[in-house]
Amino acid sequence: MAERLSKADVTALLRRWGKDGAVDDRLFRAVEGELRRIAAAYMRRERPDHTLQPTALVNEAYLRLVAGAVAWEDRAHFFAVAARVMRQILVDHARKHRAAKRGAGRRAGGSVSKVADPAGAGDIDVLALHLALEDLAKLDPRQASIVELRYFGGLTEEEVARTMDLSAKTIQREVASAKFWLRHRMRSKG
Repeated sequence: MAERLSKADVTALLRRWGKDGAVDDRLFRAVEGELRRIAAAYMRRERPDHTLQPTALVNEAYLRLVAGAVAWEDRAHFFAVAARVMRQILVDHARKHRAAKRGAGRRAGGSVSKVADPAGAGDIDVLALHLALEDLAKLDPRQASIVELRYFGGLTEEEVARTMDLSAKTIQREVASAKFWLRHRMRSKG
């Protein structure tokens, strides 16, 4: 059962993470519901025959988060990194799936894994979007985090605003700007 903690309490637990097993368990219970929601949103955007389940995505992401030596700034930082880790797991999965479809040097026709395009142009290849988001993160890390939380994490603009401690108007501006940039980047790389 998810434990309801304030943002400050979650931040305090994040800063003590890895130093006390009881803290680790309490933190996981506090963030598990949101991690599951992010994973479910990611999976809704994946192809219908995807073999990875949301629970497996949460578990794999949590294992990667635990293994890393991250100095967590706050709750927003944690969820931004968690969303990025989940996206990376799906990208890795898509790459393996694509390689398996290619077989021994045979080219696979078409895209293997599609997601809803944050730029609003239909479905696009998850690997192509991953590369575009990596480019965006180099230019504007905050904007890339907003896109990850909004489109891949499935959060509403208001939820992203609360998570990142920004105004809803700022999130709306950043989303509009990111959509424009991603649309341009996807066209120029396509």
